[in-house]
Amino acid sequence: MNNRTFFLYLLILAGSTYLIRVIPFVAIKQKIKNRFIRSFLYYIPYAVLTAMTIPAIFYATNWWAAAAAGLVVAVIFAIKGKGLTTVAVAACAAVFLTELLQNVFF
Repeated sequence: MNNRTFFLYLLILAGSTYLIRVIPFVAIKQKIKNRFIRSFLYYIPYAVLTAMTIPAIFYATNWWAAAAAGLVVAVIFAIKGKGLTTVAVAACAAVFLTELLQNVFF
């Protein structure tokens, strides 16, 4: 790829990313009062994060059961209100132990 093509692609990417972020600010001047739209917008970051994270969880391990164990442990710790570091460490430990048991018994 030559420099001209690279910078053209970079310009298009930067422009499209910028427009996606700026258009809502320009188009909507006043505060959104509709309860449905406000609740919909409130949950979008959680839905997007979940849609990006769940597939990555199952492709990050060698065995699907270890990934499922880590996911279940993470959800349980998160529901109990533990911090992000505690949830991550517990999920990693669950995956490690499950993979260790897989290597011992299978």
